[in-house]
Amino acid sequence: MANYSSLIIAQAYFDGRLYTLPWDSASPSDRLKSLKMATKIIDRLNLYGAKATTEQELQFPRDEDTEVPIDIEDATAEIALALLDGIDPDFEYENLGMESQAYGNLKSTYDRSTEQEYRVAGVPSIAAWRILRPYMRDHLNVDLNRVS
Repeated sequence: MANYSSLIIAQAYFDGRLYTLPWDSASPSDRLKSLKMATKIIDRLNLYGAKATTEQELQFPRDEDTEVPIDIEDATAEIALALLDGIDPDFEYENLGMESQAYGNLKSTYDRSTEQEYRVAGVPSIAAWRILRPYMRDHLNVDLNRVS
């Protein structure tokens, strides 16, 4: 399976970013696995447009584009970093309903009156979500086309 970012492209991205210890300390094998998982997460999103060609394996490029946008490469790197940092999208989703948690004298309470959209979508990084959001359809709107 192809990825939206290669090890070389992701490394170039991280060379210009702070707080990359999970990436820096990961093995090349784990880095590649995180990029593959990140690509799968992005491909599950409800995206604007359609694949550029019916033969392509991944969701990008889309419409008239011929290459994967740099934003998508960057978002892939951000998701990979979050995954390497131990953020599990499934665990995060399960905890959306948690209102409080206690262990001895320590107690955590969360305001769950609003859901964090990126966690519901399975994206483990708010930084990646901010990059991806312009490429996504609004899940509350339905597009209708009249065909005659």
